[in-house]
Amino acid sequence: MSRKIYIDREALSTLALVQEGLLKPVDGLMDRKTAEEVNRTKLYRGHSFPFAFILAPKGRRNEAVLKSLEPGERVELIVDDEPVGWIETQEVFEIDPQARVQEIYGTQNPSHPGVEATMKRLGRYAISGRYRVEYPSLRRIKERIATAKERIGAKQTSALMMAARPLHRAHERLIRTTLDRSDLVVIFLFKPYREDSTLPYELRYRSMEYFVKNYLPANRVIIVPLEYTYIFAGYNEVILDALVAQNFGCDELVIGQNHAGLGSFYDKNRIQSVFDHIQGFSIQIHTAPEYAYCDICRTLVSSRTCPHGEHHHISYHADSILELLKKGLLPPAVLIRKELSAMILAHLFPRRFENLEKIYYDLMPGSGLLENQSEEDFYIKLMKLYQTTSLK
Repeated sequence: MSRKIYIDREALSTLALVQEGLLKPVDGLMDRKTAEEVNRTKLYRGHSFPFAFILAPKGRRNEAVLKSLEPGERVELIVDDEPVGWIETQEVFEIDPQARVQEIYGTQNPSHPGVEATMKRLGRYAISGRYRVEYPSLRRIKERIATAKERIGAKQTSALMMAARPLHRAHERLIRTTLDRSDLVVIFLFKPYREDSTLPYELRYRSMEYFVKNYLPANRVIIVPLEYTYIFAGYNEVILDALVAQNFGCDELVIGQNHAGLGSFYDKNRIQSVFDHIQGFSIQIHTAPEYAYCDICRTLVSSRTCPHGEHHHISYHADSILELLKKGLLPPAVLIRKELSAMILAHLFPRRFENLEKIYYDLMPGSGLLENQSEEDFYIKLMKLYQTTSLK
């Protein structure tokens, strides 16, 4: 009877990333010597990589098995009581969990949500060796991107990494400007493992899909999930984003200049970033400006193109827009499309109105016939009333 190591789906997904070649040149679990060298130099085979790639699952059962394994011994990987793969033991070695979270997050502060979550699942013993896991979804995504490129003969493929919580007008402008320069745009929509119920992945995907299908040449844009495991949650996120995009076959990664992991700074009158100091990347990095709505220009602008001061600008802060929605308020259409607001409000406040049909019939123009109306329809029509301008 084979021995077992119990891991969660987040660890399984991370192992699958490497197995499918999406973190190349990393191609497997690192042994102690390699792990220590990568943590020290931030390089693996001449390519920038922010920290060692290891598997150190927590739990008394796991620790007992790991400490007793011999080189060459195969151990089964279990997720939710189901076998998902195996590891052929090369080496088992002790790690310092505190040092590990420091490498990933740049802090050991337990109040940091990533540190707290990772410490709950990080053990003291790591295992290296050849492994195999079953995780076909990543292979399907690779095939989708390759098929889309082939179908339109794409010579330039750009990647956007987005949470879209929620998808607002500045996001839309970023997608459009990226599409102007590219044959194909791949939107990697974040799908974290610890996601609150406010805006779940399925709702964010539906919002993005609505925008792409109705307002863009849909054959030139594809939306795929990026399972945002713990390795992406630290301050090295933007390096891993670039690596994943490159290995998915993209030629360019587009990121906003205010991206948390970019770390832009001025050096000799030139803006530099983390990408000025990394090695081994073939993907091009394009830093897009931050967009705002100017009440004088009366359109979306960037600081590079608008001569008016910031006091004339409406900024697009996703957290603040989401706060309006969480309070049940319909944000102005200048911030987010009414159809998307309607989707989110219908999700956040299901069955909000006791007599929706009556309110709808009393307040909204229509065909004169009583028809069944959804809450989404109601919010869309309500926004149209807000936008009526003949009475002031």
